[in-house]
Amino acid sequence: MRALEPTPGYRMNVLIRRRPGVTRDELVANWFANHMPAVVKSMAGAALAGQPHAHRYIATLFDAPAQAAPAWDGIAQLWWKINLPKPKEPHGTKPADTFQQKAMPYMPWMVREHVVIDGALAVTPNTLNEPFPFTRSGFHKLTYLLKTKPGADRDAFVRHYLEVHAPGSVGALTRAGCARYVVAFSVDPVNEEFGAHTELWMPSAEAVAKAQSEMKPDGIERFLDAEKSLLFTSGTEMVGIPGAGL
Repeated sequence: MRALEPTPGYRMNVLIRRRPGVTRDELVANWFANHMPAVVKSMAGAALAGQPHAHRYIATLFDAPAQAAPAWDGIAQLWWKINLPKPKEPHGTKPADTFQQKAMPYMPWMVREHVVIDGALAVTPNTLNEPFPFTRSGFHKLTYLLKTKPGADRDAFVRHYLEVHAPGSVGALTRAGCARYVVAFSVDPVNEEFGAHTELWMPSAEAVAKAQSEMKPDGIERFLDAEKSLLFTSGTEMVGIPGAGL
């Protein structure tokens, strides 16, 4: 089954949260204008030098909540050919740019991803400025950060997700217009806050409701800690290095 095969390489997730007293607009402006271009440039330099580098870099901006500060403001994702070890201290502990002055120090989270619905997303580089980074929208994206229950069988969870849960949801999601569906599992689940990360690109909130109305319980609930798992919605992505078809 196609969904059982991981995509080549590894993906680095980086959850981003603003510092106290920093507005979401401040964080996003400095992420897009200062930090992301520097990362794109450094990855291009590493590639030219024959050094390890990310070959795709995309950041999702989570919708601002109606009240209070969010658990997270967004997530950056960088795709690598190799599994990178955790740094000795979080990035931004000693800020290197204005973005890192605005964001709480962050630690990378390595995952292996499986593409369940392999739809391409729009890649439209800028024409009047530097082509990258650019922004894209026109979707209602769901990002799930999944926490497994204490003592849950890790292998059984992954197997159930890939062999039962994901294939069982494809029909309803496809009929509702899902453009893309990806699930990723932590490389080191023992030392990570979340065991898995799921993303769905839907056309609208109404389409999500339509798909959910067709889905039935399949047993995934016995593995997941619903209270500690998180869901975020998004309408915008920042694309620094698009990769093929994304």
